[in-house]
Amino acid sequence: MLTKTLQKVILFRLLHRIDIDLANLVKQARCPFCNGPLHHSNYMRKPRGGPKKIPDEYLIRFSLCCGNEGCRRRCLPPSCLFMGRRVYFGCVILVILTLQQNRPNGASARKLQQILGISRQTLKRWIEYFREEFPVTTKWQRLRGRVASSIDNRRLPSGLVNYFMKNIQSPKQAIIGCLKFLASG
Repeated sequence: MLTKTLQKVILFRLLHRIDIDLANLVKQARCPFCNGPLHHSNYMRKPRGGPKKIPDEYLIRFSLCCGNEGCRRRCLPPSCLFMGRRVYFGCVILVILTLQQNRPNGASARKLQQILGISRQTLKRWIEYFREEFPVTTKWQRLRGRVASSIDNRRLPSGLVNYFMKNIQSPKQAIIGCLKFLASG
C-alpha cells in the first residue's frame, strides 16, 4: 500500500506545491543574515525512487540567494520533496524505513532493496542515521514536544509515520503530514 503511493505522481505534485509555499514564506521573511531581499536561485536535482515519468518541475530544489551585494548568502527553505543532500526523495526514505521497521508481510530488507533498487549500504546508512544521528539533533529536540511521547527514538522514522497514520487515515496524507512536520523543524 505504501510503496504504491510512491509511484503516484499526485503525491509528488502535492509535495512540490508545499515546497513552493515554504519557499515563498522564507522569501517574504527576507535574508536571515542582513534582512536583504531574497531572490530565487533554484537548481535541479536527480532524485531516485519516484515514479518513472515525473515532470521536471518536481525535480527543482528551491533555493534563495540574498540580493544585497555585501551579503549574497544562500538560504535553503525547508523541503518536503528532498531530505537534505540525500539522493532519494524524502518520502521514499520514510516509506522504506517504515516498512523495514514494521516488517509487514514480506517486507524483508532484501525485498525492499529490490523494490526501488536501493543498495544494502544505503539502507544501512538510512537506518543508522535515524537510529544514531537524528534523535540527538536540535531539529528533533525542537519537534519532539509536538508529538506523542510514546514515539520511541529507536523506532524512528516508523514511529513518526505510524503516529501520522493513526491520526490521518490515508497513507498519502500521512506521508505528507510527516514530511511537513519534519520540514517545519
